[in-house]
Amino acid sequence: MEALQVAPKPASAVRPGAPGGLSSRGNPARQIQHAVSGREFLTFRLGTEEYGIDILKVQEIRSYEPPTKIANAPSYLKGVVNLRGVIVPIVDLRVKFNCLNAQGEGDINDFTVVIVLNVRGRVVGAVVDSVSDVIQLAEQMIKPAPEMSATMVDTTYITGIANVSDRLLILMDIESLMGSAEMGLINSLTPTQQ
Repeated sequence: MEALQVAPKPASAVRPGAPGGLSSRGNPARQIQHAVSGREFLTFRLGTEEYGIDILKVQEIRSYEPPTKIANAPSYLKGVVNLRGVIVPIVDLRVKFNCLNAQGEGDINDFTVVIVLNVRGRVVGAVVDSVSDVIQLAEQMIKPAPEMSATMVDTTYITGIANVSDRLLILMDIESLMGSAEMGLINSLTPTQQ
């Protein structure tokens, strides 16, 4: 992990809780223990619900710009954008998960963003209503998703649910979602297998 490969700083130069620094006592083992004890998630909103994805899959967050539409694409595939020379498909997660307004549309406003993901070596953009923050969750905070009939609700892409400050956070397996055959965005083979 890059965050753990930080050159040691003198204990006097480190603020307690400073990101990327050592603990207030300058103990690198304590910091490594803390970093390994939980996972970080980027939280975002789809409609009124809050979701989280593994921060390691996130490449960047960009403001929404209308993509170039592709003929005969499913409604959740908004089109493609040119991101520094790379053509990136843009998926509207609000449409995919039916988190739309009363008119059946996803509102575009100043908070609407595209989360650029790196999934299995492929760059994909995901439109969300807003990004909240990055949080660290210990494994014991994550509960398994409830079992439901597959004909009623598809919980395949939900890895768990966490209770954070009296709100439920739905944790999503974004790699499985974007790599699913239904989405058709990413080959089943990873670049190292080709």
